[in-house]
Amino acid sequence: MVLVLVLGDLHIPHRQHGLPPKFKKLLMPGKIQHILCTGNLCTKETYDYLKGLASDVHVAKGDFDENTSYPEQKTVTVGQFKIGLCHGHQIVPWGDMESLALLQRQLDVDVLITGHTHKFEAFEHEGKFYINPGSATGAFHPLESEVTPSFVLMDIQSSMVVTYVYQLVGDDVKVERIEFKKSS
Repeated sequence: MVLVLVLGDLHIPHRQHGLPPKFKKLLMPGKIQHILCTGNLCTKETYDYLKGLASDVHVAKGDFDENTSYPEQKTVTVGQFKIGLCHGHQIVPWGDMESLALLQRQLDVDVLITGHTHKFEAFEHEGKFYINPGSATGAFHPLESEVTPSFVLMDIQSSMVVTYVYQLVGDDVKVERIEFKKSS
């Protein structure tokens, strides 16, 4: 079992002061092997917090990140899966299926992870898996009146990804399970 934390759009400290305490309790050091972040961490302190959770942290540059050395997009291989990572502000229109599919083909990945919309999504399209972890802090977004804090944990088991979506709804953490099996 390989656990991959997928999150992004934290916007700390500009739009939120930190992760929700209920999420912080769930994210314990030593349990997660990899972190894939869609960007907008904003500060080095937020990056250092993630490094404290797992030593293998990959970040795509968001439009509000202070660190300009993060790449615009990145591919990472975890187990049998090639995973693409991109913040998503470069995808026009934002979150558009055809634009996402074009990026997935350009990167030649099994799983494409993007953010920017601050809204969780996970779906399969043409045999590939797409994830938008939403905003882990529930940070304000100009096009969304209500932003639900969310993050994703992927459990990679040979040719299958079991995705657990954590959403803070009111005062409760709701968890949803989604499976994606890689085609041979």
